[in-house]
Amino acid sequence: MIKNFIENANFEDTGFSYTLSLISGKYKMVILYCLMEYEVVRFNELKRYLKNISDKTLSTNLKELESDRLIIRREYPQIPPKVEYSLSDRGKSLMAVLDQLCIWGEKNKLG
Repeated sequence: MIKNFIENANFEDTGFSYTLSLISGKYKMVILYCLMEYEVVRFNELKRYLKNISDKTLSTNLKELESDRLIIRREYPQIPPKVEYSLSDRGKSLMAVLDQLCIWGEKNKLG
């Protein structure tokens, strides 16, 4: 009976799978964490925070987070262009989950 349930189960239909799809990758959770901590951050500040990330990779991650409505991109019409990123309400609602990951990591890290 259990085997039949597993055969018919589809991990991709779960909330867990959906959440992972939003925050997967090397940088997305770090970007979200940075925005949680510093609230409003510019592109170059994020780049310095993340250290070894390329412009293209950072830009792609930011576009995906914006598309998933986890962050807000605010562009100011000035020269030179000024763009700021912040968490959306939807992104803020995810912070409780990421905060628990941090707490677990602090309690369980080796060494």
